Amino acid sequence: MKTSTLAKLRNYVLTASSWLFNTPERSLDQAYDAALMIKAIEDEHFQGSRISVRSDGFSSNVSSYFQAELRKYLNIARFRLTEFKASRLFVDLSNQTTNSFKSTNNSPEQLAYEARDKAAIILEKLRFIDEVLARYSPQRPAPIPQAPPTTSLVPVAPTLPTRVENPNNTNEWVRSSTVPAPATKVDKASEGPNIVPRSILRTFIRLRRDLDPKSEAEVVENFRNTKARTIISIRFILLVILIPLLTQQVTKNFFIGPVVDRFRDHKSAEIFLNPDMEEEAFIDLQKFEERLKFKSLIGTAPRLTGEDIETQVKERAVELAREYSDRSANAIKNVFADLLSLIAFACVITASKREIAVVKAFMDEVVYGLSDSAKAFIIILFTDIFVGFHSPHGWEVILGGVSRHLGLPENHDFIFLFIATFPVILDTVFKYWIFRYLNRISPSAVATYRNMNE
Repeated sequence: MKTSTLAKLRNYVLTASSWLFNTPERSLDQAYDAALMIKAIEDEHFQGSRISVRSDGFSSNVSSYFQAELRKYLNIARFRLTEFKASRLFVDLSNQTTNSFKSTNNSPEQLAYEARDKAAIILEKLRFIDEVLARYSPQRPAPIPQAPPTTSLVPVAPTLPTRVENPNNTNEWVRSSTVPAPATKVDKASEGPNIVPRSILRTFIRLRRDLDPKSEAEVVENFRNTKARTIISIRFILLVILIPLLTQQVTKNFFIGPVVDRFRDHKSAEIFLNPDMEEEAFIDLQKFEERLKFKSLIGTAPRLTGEDIETQVKERAVELAREYSDRSANAIKNVFADLLSLIAFACVITASKREIAVVKAFMDEVVYGLSDSAKAFIIILFTDIFVGFHSPHGWEVILGGVSRHLGLPENHDFIFLFIATFPVILDTVFKYWIFRYLNRISPSAVATYRNMNE
Protein backbone atom coordinates (compact mmCIF):
# COMPACT_ATOMS: atom_id res chain seq x y z
CA MET A 1 0.00 0.00 0.00
CA LYS A 2 2.83 2.36 0.88
CA THR A 3 4.62 1.50 -2.37
CA SER A 4 1.51 2.26 -4.44
CA THR A 5 1.07 5.59 -2.65
CA LEU A 6 4.69 6.52 -3.38
CA ALA A 7 4.24 5.48 -7.01
CA LYS A 8 1.13 7.63 -7.34
CA LEU A 9 2.92 10.54 -5.70
CA ARG A 10 5.85 10.13 -8.09
CA ASN A 11 3.46 10.06 -11.05
CA TYR A 12 1.83 13.25 -9.80
CA VAL A 13 5.23 14.93 -9.48
CA LEU A 14 6.29 13.79 -12.96
CA THR A 15 3.02 14.98 -14.47
CA ALA A 16 3.29 18.35 -12.73
CA SER A 17 6.92 18.81 -13.79
CA SER A 18 6.08 17.88 -17.38
CA TRP A 19 3.21 20.37 -17.37
CA LEU A 20 5.50 23.06 -15.92
CA PHE A 21 8.30 22.52 -18.43
CA ASN A 22 5.83 22.60 -21.32
CA THR A 23 4.21 25.84 -20.12
CA PRO A 24 6.25 28.29 -22.29
CA GLU A 25 5.67 26.40 -25.52
CA ARG A 26 2.02 25.75 -24.70
CA SER A 27 1.37 29.41 -23.82
CA LEU A 28 3.12 30.64 -26.96
CA ASP A 29 1.07 28.29 -29.15
CA GLN A 30 -2.19 29.44 -27.57
CA ALA A 31 -1.27 33.11 -28.00
CA TYR A 32 -0.28 32.42 -31.61
CA ASP A 33 -3.59 30.64 -32.28
CA ALA A 34 -5.53 33.61 -30.86
CA ALA A 35 -3.56 36.02 -33.06
CA LEU A 36 -4.29 33.80 -36.07
CA MET A 37 -8.02 33.94 -35.30
CA ILE A 38 -7.90 37.75 -35.20
CA LYS A 39 -6.00 37.82 -38.48
CA ALA A 40 -8.54 35.43 -40.04
CA ILE A 41 -11.44 37.72 -39.07
CA GLU A 42 -9.58 40.73 -40.49
CA ASP A 43 -8.87 39.01 -43.80
CA GLU A 44 -12.32 37.50 -44.21
CA HIS A 45 -14.59 40.35 -43.15
CA PHE A 46 -12.53 43.57 -43.06
CA GLN A 47 -10.30 43.22 -46.16
CA GLY A 48 -7.20 42.77 -44.03
CA SER A 49 -7.68 45.98 -42.03
CA ARG A 50 -8.40 46.44 -38.34
CA ILE A 51 -11.63 45.17 -36.83
CA SER A 52 -13.61 48.34 -36.28
CA VAL A 53 -17.15 49.05 -35.16
CA ARG A 54 -17.30 51.89 -37.68
CA SER A 55 -17.02 49.61 -40.69
CA ASP A 56 -19.86 50.00 -43.15
CA GLY A 57 -22.01 47.10 -44.24
CA PHE A 58 -22.51 45.52 -40.80
CA SER A 59 -25.48 45.84 -38.50
CA SER A 60 -25.10 46.69 -34.83
CA ASN A 61 -25.50 43.05 -33.77
CA VAL A 62 -22.85 41.87 -36.24
CA SER A 63 -20.47 44.63 -35.12
CA SER A 64 -21.05 43.69 -31.48
CA TYR A 65 -20.28 40.06 -32.32
CA PHE A 66 -17.00 40.98 -34.02
CA GLN A 67 -16.05 43.23 -31.11
CA ALA A 68 -16.79 40.44 -28.62
CA GLU A 69 -14.68 37.99 -30.63
CA LEU A 70 -11.88 40.57 -30.85
CA ARG A 71 -11.91 41.16 -27.09
CA LYS A 72 -11.91 37.43 -26.41
CA TYR A 73 -8.94 36.65 -28.62
CA LEU A 74 -7.03 39.76 -27.51
CA ASN A 75 -7.43 38.75 -23.87
CA ILE A 76 -6.30 35.21 -24.66
CA ALA A 77 -3.27 36.41 -26.62
CA ARG A 78 -2.22 38.95 -23.99
CA PHE A 79 -2.75 36.60 -21.08
CA ARG A 80 -0.93 33.69 -22.73
CA LEU A 81 1.91 35.97 -23.81
CA THR A 82 2.25 37.17 -20.22
CA GLU A 83 2.21 33.54 -19.08
CA PHE A 84 4.93 32.78 -21.65
CA LYS A 85 7.13 35.59 -20.36
CA ALA A 86 6.57 34.66 -16.71
CA SER A 87 7.22 30.96 -17.26
CA ARG A 88 10.48 31.79 -19.04
CA LEU A 89 11.75 32.98 -15.66
CA PHE A 90 11.56 29.39 -14.40
CA VAL A 91 11.86 27.32 -17.56
CA ASP A 92 14.45 27.91 -20.27
CA LEU A 93 12.72 27.10 -23.54
CA SER A 94 15.93 26.74 -25.50
CA ASN A 95 17.36 24.25 -23.02
CA GLN A 96 14.09 22.38 -23.01
CA THR A 97 14.16 22.21 -26.80
CA THR A 98 17.76 21.03 -26.82
CA ASN A 99 17.02 18.37 -24.23
CA SER A 100 14.06 17.12 -26.25
CA PHE A 101 16.26 16.84 -29.31
CA LYS A 102 18.94 14.99 -27.38
CA SER A 103 16.47 12.23 -26.68
CA THR A 104 16.51 11.39 -30.39
CA ASN A 105 19.29 9.52 -32.20
CA ASN A 106 20.43 12.39 -34.39
CA SER A 107 23.89 13.70 -35.15
CA PRO A 108 25.17 16.86 -33.41
CA GLU A 109 24.89 18.82 -36.67
CA GLN A 110 21.29 17.71 -37.08
CA LEU A 111 20.54 18.64 -33.46
CA ALA A 112 22.03 22.12 -33.93
CA TYR A 113 20.03 22.62 -37.12
CA GLU A 114 16.78 21.56 -35.46
CA ALA A 115 17.47 23.82 -32.46
CA ARG A 116 18.05 26.83 -34.75
CA ASP A 117 14.90 25.95 -36.67
CA LYS A 118 12.91 25.77 -33.43
CA ALA A 119 14.26 29.13 -32.25
CA ALA A 120 13.38 30.70 -35.61
CA ILE A 121 9.82 29.38 -35.31
CA ILE A 122 9.50 30.86 -31.81
CA LEU A 123 10.78 34.25 -32.98
CA GLU A 124 8.43 34.21 -35.97
CA LYS A 125 5.44 33.46 -33.72
CA LEU A 126 6.41 36.25 -31.33
CA ARG A 127 6.81 38.70 -34.21
CA PHE A 128 3.38 37.81 -35.61
CA ILE A 129 1.73 38.11 -32.17
CA ASP A 130 3.34 41.51 -31.59
CA GLU A 131 2.17 42.76 -34.99
CA VAL A 132 -1.43 41.76 -34.28
CA LEU A 133 -1.47 43.15 -30.74
CA ALA A 134 0.18 46.40 -31.83
CA ARG A 135 -2.80 47.21 -34.07
CA TYR A 136 -5.11 47.15 -31.05
CA SER A 137 -2.82 48.60 -28.37
CA PRO A 138 -3.67 52.09 -27.13
CA GLN A 139 -1.09 54.72 -27.93
CA ARG A 140 -0.20 57.24 -25.28
CA PRO A 141 -0.85 60.80 -26.41
CA ALA A 142 2.10 63.12 -26.61
CA PRO A 143 2.34 65.47 -23.64
CA ILE A 144 0.89 68.90 -24.35
CA PRO A 145 3.11 71.72 -23.07
CA GLN A 146 1.44 73.95 -20.56
CA ALA A 147 0.74 77.47 -21.63
CA PRO A 148 2.82 80.13 -19.86
CA PRO A 149 1.03 82.29 -17.33
CA THR A 150 -0.64 85.30 -18.89
CA THR A 151 -1.47 88.68 -17.50
CA SER A 152 -4.20 89.38 -20.01
CA LEU A 153 -7.42 90.82 -18.64
CA VAL A 154 -9.43 88.74 -21.07
CA PRO A 155 -10.47 85.45 -19.43
CA VAL A 156 -8.99 82.37 -21.02
CA ALA A 157 -11.21 79.39 -21.78
CA PRO A 158 -10.54 76.73 -19.15
CA THR A 159 -9.58 73.21 -20.02
CA LEU A 160 -12.60 70.97 -19.83
CA PRO A 161 -12.73 67.26 -19.17
CA THR A 162 -13.62 65.78 -22.52
CA ARG A 163 -14.12 62.32 -23.81
CA VAL A 164 -11.40 61.24 -26.22
CA GLU A 165 -11.86 58.18 -28.36
CA ASN A 166 -8.71 56.24 -29.02
CA PRO A 167 -8.38 55.67 -32.77
CA ASN A 168 -6.63 52.34 -32.20
CA ASN A 169 -9.45 50.97 -30.10
CA THR A 170 -13.03 51.70 -30.99
CA ASN A 171 -14.42 50.81 -27.58
CA GLU A 172 -11.99 52.70 -25.38
CA TRP A 173 -12.93 55.97 -23.82
CA VAL A 174 -10.59 57.99 -21.65
CA ARG A 175 -11.27 61.20 -19.83
CA SER A 176 -8.61 63.75 -20.56
CA SER A 177 -8.16 66.95 -18.63
CA THR A 178 -5.49 68.31 -20.94
CA VAL A 179 -7.66 68.79 -24.03
CA PRO A 180 -8.65 72.44 -24.25
CA ALA A 181 -12.22 73.41 -24.97
CA PRO A 182 -12.72 74.22 -28.63
CA ALA A 183 -12.86 77.86 -29.47
CA THR A 184 -16.30 78.98 -30.54
CA LYS A 185 -17.75 82.14 -31.90
CA VAL A 186 -19.00 82.95 -28.42
CA ASP A 187 -15.42 83.20 -27.20
CA LYS A 188 -14.59 85.55 -30.06
CA ALA A 189 -17.61 87.64 -29.27
CA SER A 190 -16.44 88.04 -25.69
CA GLU A 191 -13.23 89.66 -26.84
CA GLY A 192 -14.96 92.92 -27.66
CA PRO A 193 -18.05 94.78 -26.58
CA ASN A 194 -21.16 92.66 -26.99
CA ILE A 195 -24.00 94.25 -28.88
CA VAL A 196 -26.10 91.10 -28.47
CA PRO A 197 -26.06 89.16 -25.17
CA ARG A 198 -24.01 86.02 -25.30
CA SER A 199 -26.92 83.89 -24.08
CA ILE A 200 -28.80 84.75 -27.26
CA LEU A 201 -25.78 83.80 -29.34
CA ARG A 202 -25.53 80.48 -27.52
CA THR A 203 -29.22 79.88 -28.16
CA PHE A 204 -28.74 80.45 -31.89
CA ILE A 205 -25.73 78.11 -31.91
CA ARG A 206 -27.77 75.43 -30.14
CA LEU A 207 -30.63 75.82 -32.61
CA ARG A 208 -28.23 75.59 -35.54
CA ARG A 209 -26.73 72.44 -34.06
CA ASP A 210 -30.19 70.92 -33.56
CA LEU A 211 -31.16 71.68 -37.16
CA ASP A 212 -27.96 70.24 -38.56
CA PRO A 213 -28.75 67.12 -40.68
CA LYS A 214 -25.74 65.34 -39.18
CA SER A 215 -26.88 65.90 -35.59
CA GLU A 216 -29.14 62.84 -35.61
CA ALA A 217 -26.28 60.58 -36.70
CA GLU A 218 -24.06 62.09 -34.01
CA VAL A 219 -26.72 61.50 -31.36
CA VAL A 220 -27.14 57.87 -32.45
CA GLU A 221 -23.37 57.36 -32.48
CA ASN A 222 -23.03 58.90 -29.01
CA PHE A 223 -25.83 56.68 -27.75
CA ARG A 224 -24.11 53.58 -29.13
CA ASN A 225 -20.82 54.61 -27.55
CA THR A 226 -22.49 55.25 -24.20
CA LYS A 227 -24.35 51.94 -24.36
CA ALA A 228 -21.18 50.01 -25.22
CA ARG A 229 -19.28 51.77 -22.44
CA THR A 230 -21.99 50.96 -19.90
CA ILE A 231 -22.08 47.29 -20.93
CA ILE A 232 -18.28 47.01 -20.75
CA SER A 233 -18.19 48.68 -17.32
CA ILE A 234 -20.93 46.56 -15.77
CA ARG A 235 -19.49 43.38 -17.23
CA PHE A 236 -16.00 44.21 -15.95
CA ILE A 237 -17.29 45.00 -12.45
CA LEU A 238 -19.17 41.69 -12.37
CA LEU A 239 -16.08 39.81 -13.57
CA VAL A 240 -13.89 41.46 -10.93
CA ILE A 241 -16.34 40.33 -8.25
CA LEU A 242 -17.37 36.91 -9.55
CA ILE A 243 -14.07 35.50 -10.83
CA PRO A 244 -12.20 35.73 -7.48
CA LEU A 245 -15.24 34.38 -5.60
CA LEU A 246 -15.72 31.47 -7.98
CA THR A 247 -11.98 30.76 -7.94
CA GLN A 248 -11.99 30.70 -4.14
CA GLN A 249 -14.99 28.38 -3.88
CA VAL A 250 -14.07 26.03 -6.74
CA THR A 251 -10.43 25.59 -5.72
CA LYS A 252 -11.36 25.17 -2.07
CA ASN A 253 -14.04 22.53 -2.63
CA PHE A 254 -12.61 20.58 -5.55
CA PHE A 255 -8.81 20.95 -5.46
CA ILE A 256 -7.40 22.23 -2.17
CA GLY A 257 -10.00 20.56 0.07
CA PRO A 258 -9.34 16.97 -1.08
CA VAL A 259 -5.57 17.52 -0.91
CA VAL A 260 -5.72 18.89 2.65
CA ASP A 261 -8.08 16.13 3.78
CA ARG A 262 -5.81 13.51 2.22
CA PHE A 263 -2.55 14.66 3.78
CA ARG A 264 -3.96 15.91 7.10
CA ASP A 265 -4.66 13.01 9.45
CA HIS A 266 -7.46 13.95 11.85
CA LYS A 267 -6.15 11.61 14.53
CA SER A 268 -2.56 12.85 14.66
CA ALA A 269 -3.07 16.45 13.48
CA GLU A 270 -3.51 19.32 15.87
CA ILE A 271 -7.14 19.92 16.76
CA PHE A 272 -6.69 23.61 17.53
CA LEU A 273 -4.71 25.95 15.30
CA ASN A 274 -4.51 28.69 17.93
CA PRO A 275 -5.21 29.21 21.65
CA ASP A 276 -8.43 31.10 20.91
CA MET A 277 -10.01 27.98 19.41
CA GLU A 278 -8.91 25.92 22.40
CA GLU A 279 -10.33 28.40 24.89
CA GLU A 280 -13.60 28.60 22.96
CA ALA A 281 -13.92 24.79 22.96
CA PHE A 282 -13.23 24.58 26.72
CA ILE A 283 -15.84 27.22 27.46
CA ASP A 284 -18.37 25.37 25.30
CA LEU A 285 -17.64 22.08 27.08
CA GLN A 286 -17.90 23.73 30.50
CA LYS A 287 -21.23 25.32 29.63
CA PHE A 288 -22.53 21.95 28.41
CA GLU A 289 -21.61 20.27 31.70
CA GLU A 290 -23.15 23.08 33.77
CA ARG A 291 -26.33 22.93 31.67
CA LEU A 292 -26.69 19.19 32.37
CA LYS A 293 -26.26 19.72 36.11
CA PHE A 294 -28.69 22.64 36.13
CA LYS A 295 -31.43 20.71 34.30
CA SER A 296 -30.89 17.73 36.59
CA LEU A 297 -31.19 19.88 39.71
CA ILE A 298 -34.38 21.73 38.72
CA GLY A 299 -36.06 18.54 37.53
CA THR A 300 -36.53 19.41 33.85
CA ALA A 301 -34.39 16.39 32.92
CA PRO A 302 -34.00 12.94 34.46
CA ARG A 303 -31.72 12.92 37.47
CA LEU A 304 -28.24 12.00 36.33
CA THR A 305 -25.50 10.37 38.30
CA GLY A 306 -21.90 11.44 38.11
CA GLU A 307 -21.10 8.63 35.67
CA ASP A 308 -23.97 9.64 33.36
CA ILE A 309 -22.82 13.25 33.35
CA GLU A 310 -19.25 12.18 32.64
CA THR A 311 -20.41 9.95 29.75
CA GLN A 312 -22.40 12.76 28.11
CA VAL A 313 -19.56 15.23 28.65
CA LYS A 314 -17.16 12.77 27.02
CA GLU A 315 -19.46 12.41 24.00
CA ARG A 316 -19.70 16.19 23.76
CA ALA A 317 -15.90 16.47 23.96
CA VAL A 318 -15.54 14.05 21.02
CA GLU A 319 -18.03 16.12 19.01
CA LEU A 320 -16.17 19.33 19.82
CA ALA A 321 -12.84 17.74 18.84
CA ARG A 322 -14.27 16.72 15.48
CA GLU A 323 -15.90 20.13 14.98
CA TYR A 324 -12.77 22.14 15.77
CA SER A 325 -10.59 19.80 13.75
CA ASP A 326 -12.82 20.51 10.75
CA ARG A 327 -12.61 24.24 11.49
CA SER A 328 -8.81 24.04 11.58
CA ALA A 329 -8.72 22.17 8.27
CA ASN A 330 -11.17 24.69 6.81
CA ALA A 331 -8.91 27.56 7.87
CA ILE A 332 -5.94 25.94 6.08
CA LYS A 333 -8.08 25.53 2.96
CA ASN A 334 -9.12 29.18 3.17
CA VAL A 335 -5.49 30.37 3.18
CA PHE A 336 -4.59 28.62 -0.08
CA ALA A 337 -7.95 29.33 -1.73
CA ASP A 338 -7.69 33.04 -0.87
CA LEU A 339 -4.19 33.18 -2.34
CA LEU A 340 -5.47 31.67 -5.59
CA SER A 341 -8.39 34.10 -5.65
CA LEU A 342 -5.95 37.00 -5.23
CA ILE A 343 -3.91 35.64 -8.15
CA ALA A 344 -7.10 35.40 -10.23
CA PHE A 345 -7.99 38.99 -9.29
CA ALA A 346 -4.50 40.18 -10.28
CA CYS A 347 -4.78 38.35 -13.61
CA VAL A 348 -8.13 39.98 -14.34
CA ILE A 349 -6.76 43.43 -13.54
CA THR A 350 -3.59 42.85 -15.57
CA ALA A 351 -5.46 41.59 -18.63
CA SER A 352 -8.14 44.32 -18.54
CA LYS A 353 -6.29 47.61 -18.82
CA ARG A 354 -8.61 48.79 -21.58
CA GLU A 355 -11.69 47.90 -19.55
CA ILE A 356 -10.25 49.74 -16.53
CA ALA A 357 -9.94 52.92 -18.61
CA VAL A 358 -13.54 52.49 -19.76
CA VAL A 359 -14.75 51.91 -16.18
CA LYS A 360 -12.86 54.98 -14.98
CA ALA A 361 -14.53 57.16 -17.61
CA PHE A 362 -17.91 55.57 -16.78
CA MET A 363 -17.51 56.17 -13.03
CA ASP A 364 -16.35 59.75 -13.62
CA GLU A 365 -19.45 60.42 -15.69
CA VAL A 366 -21.73 58.84 -13.07
CA VAL A 367 -20.13 60.54 -10.07
CA TYR A 368 -19.72 63.97 -11.63
CA GLY A 369 -23.24 63.76 -13.02
CA LEU A 370 -24.74 63.63 -9.53
CA SER A 371 -26.16 66.71 -7.91
CA ASP A 372 -24.15 68.58 -5.30
CA SER A 373 -26.39 67.33 -2.48
CA ALA A 374 -25.97 63.72 -3.64
CA LYS A 375 -22.18 64.10 -3.80
CA ALA A 376 -22.09 65.58 -0.30
CA PHE A 377 -24.38 62.83 1.02
CA ILE A 378 -22.17 60.05 -0.43
CA ILE A 379 -19.00 61.66 0.95
CA ILE A 380 -20.49 62.02 4.43
CA LEU A 381 -21.84 58.44 4.32
CA PHE A 382 -18.48 56.90 3.39
CA THR A 383 -16.47 59.04 5.80
CA ASP A 384 -18.79 58.22 8.70
CA ILE A 385 -18.71 54.50 7.90
CA PHE A 386 -14.95 54.13 7.54
CA VAL A 387 -13.49 56.97 9.64
CA GLY A 388 -16.41 58.14 11.75
CA PHE A 389 -16.99 57.97 15.49
CA HIS A 390 -18.40 54.41 15.43
CA SER A 391 -16.01 53.05 12.80
CA PRO A 392 -13.56 51.41 15.32
CA HIS A 393 -16.23 48.87 16.27
CA GLY A 394 -16.77 47.96 12.62
CA TRP A 395 -13.02 47.62 11.97
CA GLU A 396 -12.71 45.39 15.06
CA VAL A 397 -15.48 43.10 13.79
CA ILE A 398 -13.90 42.95 10.30
CA LEU A 399 -10.41 42.13 11.61
CA GLY A 400 -11.82 39.51 13.99
CA GLY A 401 -13.73 37.85 11.16
CA VAL A 402 -10.64 37.82 8.93
CA SER A 403 -8.59 36.26 11.74
CA ARG A 404 -11.14 33.48 12.29
CA HIS A 405 -11.42 32.93 8.52
CA LEU A 406 -7.67 32.33 8.24
CA GLY A 407 -7.34 30.45 11.54
CA LEU A 408 -5.19 33.15 13.15
CA PRO A 409 -5.42 34.20 16.81
CA GLU A 410 -7.00 37.57 17.46
CA ASN A 411 -4.10 39.84 18.37
CA HIS A 412 -5.77 42.69 20.23
CA ASP A 413 -2.62 44.81 20.21
CA PHE A 414 -2.47 44.65 16.41
CA ILE A 415 -6.22 45.36 16.14
CA PHE A 416 -6.00 48.43 18.38
CA LEU A 417 -2.90 49.67 16.54
CA PHE A 418 -4.65 49.20 13.19
CA ILE A 419 -7.75 51.04 14.40
CA ALA A 420 -5.59 53.89 15.73
CA THR A 421 -3.70 54.41 12.45
CA PHE A 422 -5.59 53.18 9.39
CA PRO A 423 -8.81 55.26 9.82
CA VAL A 424 -6.63 58.33 10.39
CA ILE A 425 -4.83 57.67 7.09
CA LEU A 426 -8.17 57.20 5.32
CA ASP A 427 -9.50 60.42 6.82
CA THR A 428 -6.43 62.28 5.56
CA VAL A 429 -6.86 60.82 2.08
CA PHE A 430 -10.56 61.81 2.03
CA LYS A 431 -9.80 65.37 3.09
CA TYR A 432 -6.95 65.69 0.59
CA TRP A 433 -9.18 64.44 -2.24
CA ILE A 434 -11.98 66.81 -1.24
CA PHE A 435 -9.89 69.95 -1.02
CA ARG A 436 -7.43 69.09 -3.81
CA TYR A 437 -9.68 67.70 -6.55
CA LEU A 438 -13.35 68.09 -5.66
CA ASN A 439 -12.87 71.73 -4.67
CA ARG A 440 -11.48 72.40 -8.15
CA ILE A 441 -14.05 70.34 -10.08
CA SER A 442 -17.20 71.08 -8.08
CA PRO A 443 -16.82 73.90 -5.54
CA SER A 444 -20.56 73.97 -4.90
CA ALA A 445 -20.44 70.31 -3.82
CA VAL A 446 -17.71 71.15 -1.30
CA ALA A 447 -19.80 74.04 0.03
CA THR A 448 -22.82 71.75 0.34
CA TYR A 449 -20.65 69.16 2.11
CA ARG A 450 -19.48 71.73 4.64
CA ASN A 451 -23.02 72.91 5.34
CA MET A 452 -24.33 69.34 5.73
CA ASN A 453 -21.38 68.34 7.90
CA GLU A 454 -21.92 71.28 10.22
